[in-house]
Amino acid sequence: MNPPAANTNPNGDMVVANSPSDTISSMLFSPTANFLATASWNKEVAVYEVQATGATLPKAKVQHTHPVLAVDWSGDGSQVVSGGTDSLCKLWNLASNQEITIGQHAAPIKSVHFVKEMNLVVTGSFDKTIKYWDMRQATPAANIQLNERVYAMDVKHPVLAVATATVPESVVERGATRIDKKNKIFVYDLSNPSAPFRVVESPLKFQHRCLSIFPDKSGFAVGSVEGRVAISHVAEKDLQKNFAFKCHRQDNDIYAVNSIAFHPYGTFATAGSDGVYTFWDKDAKQRLKLFARGPNSITAGCFNPQGTIYAYALGYDWSKGVEYYQRQREPNTIMLHAVQDAEIKKKVAAGR
Repeated sequence: MNPPAANTNPNGDMVVANSPSDTISSMLFSPTANFLATASWNKEVAVYEVQATGATLPKAKVQHTHPVLAVDWSGDGSQVVSGGTDSLCKLWNLASNQEITIGQHAAPIKSVHFVKEMNLVVTGSFDKTIKYWDMRQATPAANIQLNERVYAMDVKHPVLAVATATVPESVVERGATRIDKKNKIFVYDLSNPSAPFRVVESPLKFQHRCLSIFPDKSGFAVGSVEGRVAISHVAEKDLQKNFAFKCHRQDNDIYAVNSIAFHPYGTFATAGSDGVYTFWDKDAKQRLKLFARGPNSITAGCFNPQGTIYAYALGYDWSKGVEYYQRQREPNTIMLHAVQDAEIKKKVAAGR
């Protein structure tokens, strides 16, 4: 594969001091302030404050016993929920700095989400289940069995969408029964959370890596290891708007899409193993802005609530195996891009 660009900060973005010491798997801004929560393979959940001057201060952190894969905020920004390879879902109260375990799966937790409208936390796991947790009780409020492991999930009430793993070849055929091995996306209406509203056969043939629901909740975008993104709608009347496109490709090399994040304008950013982040307009089916390639993979990305900051994490995503990891020299780094309207706003066609 082609070597990454020599410039460690080709876009002139702000470098966050004291970034986590290992790959960042998940990051998200608070819904109420410019506080950024991160989950990392160094077993830590950390919170950073982004100040008006552009300075970033590490505020606090808590420790899991194993790598952390997912993080989310409560609706009022007072608590952080996290989950990871210890199979535990933990709730961190920032004011008291106390952390408690609110749930457990039989395998690593890949995704966690607060659902403030229901006062629940929902988790998706490699044990092939989604669980809903009422924080006042030890057992799950609901336990939903899926066809395969949860690889990506998003919630924007009342829509929950989850993309599962491809069924392994070893279980595709069992005697006379042939199992459907195509990638699936399950869409739930949270007014009836126990049964999917729609089961979508994914247009992406290879492993799902990320999924994000549109701000207007009419659909979702899902990305995969094949350097493709699919735009899918929920309502039957909108299905003709569905499409997929190629991205994160350099010459003949294909890179995973590791992150999809929507801006308040309804446009969105993708970030990938190629170290590139790009802004897109799904409605116009066009790229708005392609940014320069960084020195390492981008493993996670998100916008702040106002859409004025795009945060992304540079680090190794293991897409090239352990041999390449041993040759890595670039540190794991959180970067902050000051978003300009001209970069992210939908472009109005001439004559309209």
